[in-house]
Amino acid sequence: MNAPSVEPLAARPILRERGQREVFCGLTGIVWLHRKIQDAFFLVVGSRTCAHLLQSAAGVMIFAEPRFATAIIEEKDLAGLADVHEELDQVVARLLARRPDIRLLFLVGSCPSEVIKLDLLKAASRLDAQMRARGVRVLAYSGSGIETTFTQGEDACLAALVPELPQASSRVPRLLVAGSLPDIVEDQFARLFTELGIAADFFPPRRAGVLPAISEATCVLLAQPFLGDTAAALERRGVRVLEAPFPFGARGTEAWLHVAARAFGVDSQRFEAVIAGPRARAERAVARHRPRLEGRRISFLPDSQLEIPLASFLAEECGMVPVEVGTPYLHQRFHGPDLARLPVDVRIAEGQDVERQLDRIRADRPDLTVCGLGLANPLEAEGLATKWSIELVFSPVHGFDQAGDLAELFARPLVRREKLAALASVPAP
Repeated sequence: MNAPSVEPLAARPILRERGQREVFCGLTGIVWLHRKIQDAFFLVVGSRTCAHLLQSAAGVMIFAEPRFATAIIEEKDLAGLADVHEELDQVVARLLARRPDIRLLFLVGSCPSEVIKLDLLKAASRLDAQMRARGVRVLAYSGSGIETTFTQGEDACLAALVPELPQASSRVPRLLVAGSLPDIVEDQFARLFTELGIAADFFPPRRAGVLPAISEATCVLLAQPFLGDTAAALERRGVRVLEAPFPFGARGTEAWLHVAARAFGVDSQRFEAVIAGPRARAERAVARHRPRLEGRRISFLPDSQLEIPLASFLAEECGMVPVEVGTPYLHQRFHGPDLARLPVDVRIAEGQDVERQLDRIRADRPDLTVCGLGLANPLEAEGLATKWSIELVFSPVHGFDQAGDLAELFARPLVRREKLAALASVPAP
């Protein structure tokens, strides 16, 4: 078993671990991305296992045909007994004939090209040249669990889309909010930016045909902490990426908006006038759950890269005591503002060695452990309350109006545990 190493980051010791991981692969990002970009389609090139994963992760869709599918690679493809390029072309042709509404087609690799015996980037480039005349763009990215974890699928997808963003004809300053958000949250942020006098676009857009234009006058504000590759791709286009805490809870959202307001020269009086009402509502909503959460100890196992900003929110606004905060990857630049908000005695871990981390959880005995689905039931069986980390990705949790809902997501498993304990103490009739 690999021994962990401790290295300083932002004047804080970071426990770096490399070992067995317990996370979903990047393919699962398709589950929310196909709903966000409404005229895009995600064609996974992979095995039957990948098809089963997407079906189980997304649920059985009875009333609507989803905009993702799997082109299953058979043994004859891997053995070189079939022309994989020809077969892929046929699958794409049938797909576009059946779904003429598709304007953006992503070819998503389930494994590295060496495994599936197909260079999807080259295949996408060839198909793109053929389909552009029909108004369809074809791009490719990897969702391989060997190369990506869970939310990194969105990062790979958006990074592949960045080169397609049109160049703005003027250099009028605009804000680009990068990261997939539920439509209701995006609408709330759009209203706030309008009231602040900031012209804002969102990436990814709801429709591929209206990609936001960018220029050197564009400032980017990340809405998600797992978009390192996307941020780098945008910077190569000449934009400026702002660094801010992420918009969770009243304080995180205020700080996030304030960074944008400062970049666009919004005066403090106007800023306060715009956010005062929403911030007060958020504070009241969180306060309802604080008595349940205050003083409770919480640990995060690495999963989504949301762990550090969420722990900051829970410590600052809910009075919880973070014991260990693990994250798959720690970007000093993007996690730094939230990392600085955490208490200095919190154990920070990057990467995963699942057995070592479980040993520490058992020793710490926190009141709540945030972890993946595969670890939740075993920990519950050991008497530890758990929270599914995947729910924090699928639920609307950003912004002022969702602050109370976010706090409730952490209070709910504690309430459930208290009710079960109460039932257990009631004598049988």
